[in-house]
Amino acid sequence: QVHLVESGGGSVQPGGSLRLVCVVSTATHFSYVGWFRQAPGKAREGVALISSLGGHKWSKPSLESRFAISLNDAKNTVYLQMNSLNTEDTGMYYCAAGRRFSVDPNDFVIWGQGTQVTVSS
Repeated sequence: QVHLVESGGGSVQPGGSLRLVCVVSTATHFSYVGWFRQAPGKAREGVALISSLGGHKWSKPSLESRFAISLNDAKNTVYLQMNSLNTEDTGMYYCAAGRRFSVDPNDFVIWGQGTQVTVSS
Protein backbone atom coordinates (compact mmCIF):
# COMPACT_ATOMS: atom_id res chain seq x y z
CA GLN A 1 0.00 0.00 0.00
CA VAL A 2 1.22 3.45 -0.86
CA HIS A 3 0.98 6.49 1.32
CA LEU A 4 2.03 10.04 0.73
CA VAL A 5 1.70 12.28 3.74
CA GLU A 6 2.26 16.02 3.50
CA SER A 7 2.91 18.43 6.32
CA GLY A 8 4.39 21.85 6.90
CA GLY A 9 1.64 24.08 5.59
CA GLY A 10 0.25 26.97 7.56
CA SER A 11 -0.48 30.68 7.58
CA VAL A 12 2.29 33.17 6.96
CA GLN A 13 2.62 36.83 6.13
CA PRO A 14 3.86 37.98 2.73
CA GLY A 15 7.61 37.59 2.54
CA GLY A 16 7.62 34.62 4.87
CA SER A 17 8.86 31.08 4.30
CA LEU A 18 7.55 27.57 4.72
CA ARG A 19 9.03 24.14 4.20
CA LEU A 20 6.61 21.47 3.07
CA VAL A 21 7.39 17.84 3.80
CA CYS A 22 6.19 14.75 1.93
CA VAL A 23 6.88 11.33 3.40
CA VAL A 24 6.57 8.57 0.83
CA SER A 25 5.73 5.11 2.13
CA THR A 26 5.63 2.60 -0.65
CA ALA A 27 7.08 -0.67 -1.73
CA THR A 28 6.47 0.31 -5.35
CA HIS A 29 9.12 2.23 -7.21
CA PHE A 30 8.10 5.61 -8.49
CA SER A 31 10.44 7.52 -10.70
CA TYR A 32 9.31 11.00 -9.75
CA VAL A 33 7.71 12.80 -6.86
CA GLY A 34 6.12 16.13 -7.56
CA TRP A 35 4.62 19.03 -5.68
CA PHE A 36 1.45 20.49 -7.09
CA ARG A 37 -0.82 23.26 -5.89
CA GLN A 38 -4.37 24.32 -6.41
CA ALA A 39 -5.77 27.73 -5.63
CA PRO A 40 -9.52 28.22 -5.15
CA GLY A 41 -11.26 28.22 -8.52
CA LYS A 42 -8.10 27.36 -10.41
CA ALA A 43 -6.69 24.24 -11.98
CA ARG A 44 -4.08 22.16 -10.21
CA GLU A 45 -0.59 23.06 -11.43
CA GLY A 46 2.84 21.56 -11.15
CA VAL A 47 5.24 23.38 -8.87
CA ALA A 48 8.33 21.17 -8.75
CA LEU A 49 9.44 17.64 -9.55
CA ILE A 50 12.35 15.48 -8.42
CA SER A 51 13.52 12.08 -9.59
CA SER A 52 13.68 9.24 -7.09
CA LEU A 53 17.47 9.45 -6.88
CA GLY A 54 17.45 13.24 -6.82
CA GLY A 55 19.47 13.67 -9.98
CA HIS A 56 16.76 15.37 -12.01
CA LYS A 57 14.87 18.37 -10.71
CA TRP A 58 12.40 20.71 -12.29
CA SER A 59 10.68 23.81 -10.93
CA LYS A 60 8.05 25.95 -12.57
CA PRO A 61 10.08 28.74 -14.17
CA SER A 62 8.11 31.53 -12.52
CA LEU A 63 8.75 29.98 -9.10
CA GLU A 64 12.26 28.59 -9.32
CA SER A 65 13.88 31.66 -7.78
CA ARG A 66 11.78 31.21 -4.62
CA PHE A 67 10.91 27.51 -4.42
CA ALA A 68 13.34 24.59 -4.16
CA ILE A 69 12.64 20.87 -4.11
CA SER A 70 14.96 18.40 -2.44
CA LEU A 71 15.09 14.77 -1.41
CA ASN A 72 16.29 12.82 1.60
CA ASP A 73 16.39 9.38 0.07
CA ALA A 74 17.24 7.65 3.33
CA LYS A 75 14.09 9.05 4.90
CA ASN A 76 11.92 8.67 1.80
CA THR A 77 11.12 12.33 2.23
CA VAL A 78 10.71 15.10 -0.32
CA TYR A 79 10.82 18.74 0.73
CA LEU A 80 9.61 21.94 -0.87
CA GLN A 81 11.30 25.03 0.51
CA MET A 82 9.23 28.12 -0.25
CA ASN A 83 10.66 31.58 0.33
CA SER A 84 9.40 35.12 -0.23
CA LEU A 85 5.84 33.92 -0.23
CA ASN A 86 3.12 36.17 -1.57
CA THR A 87 -0.66 36.03 -1.60
CA GLU A 88 -0.68 34.34 -5.00
CA ASP A 89 1.01 31.31 -3.41
CA THR A 90 -2.09 30.61 -1.33
CA GLY A 91 -3.63 27.23 -2.03
CA MET A 92 -3.65 23.55 -1.24
CA TYR A 93 -0.32 21.90 -1.86
CA TYR A 94 -0.12 18.22 -2.75
CA CYS A 95 2.67 15.78 -3.31
CA ALA A 96 2.23 12.98 -5.80
CA ALA A 97 4.19 10.02 -7.14
CA GLY A 98 4.50 9.08 -10.79
CA ARG A 99 6.48 6.89 -13.12
CA ARG A 100 7.73 9.46 -15.59
CA PHE A 101 8.70 13.08 -15.84
CA SER A 102 5.60 15.16 -16.38
CA VAL A 103 4.03 18.41 -15.19
CA ASP A 104 0.55 17.10 -15.98
CA PRO A 105 -1.22 16.10 -12.76
CA ASN A 106 -3.05 13.37 -14.69
CA ASP A 107 0.24 11.51 -15.08
CA PHE A 108 0.63 11.09 -11.33
CA VAL A 109 -1.06 8.05 -9.87
CA ILE A 110 -0.72 8.41 -6.11
CA TRP A 111 -1.61 11.59 -4.18
CA GLY A 112 -1.38 12.77 -0.64
CA GLN A 113 -4.19 14.51 1.17
CA GLY A 114 -2.69 17.97 0.77
CA THR A 115 -1.52 20.69 3.12
CA GLN A 116 -2.96 24.20 3.13
CA VAL A 117 -0.76 27.23 2.60
CA THR A 118 -2.26 30.64 3.30
CA VAL A 119 -0.34 33.84 2.72
CA SER A 120 -2.01 36.96 4.04
CA SER A 121 -1.26 40.08 5.97
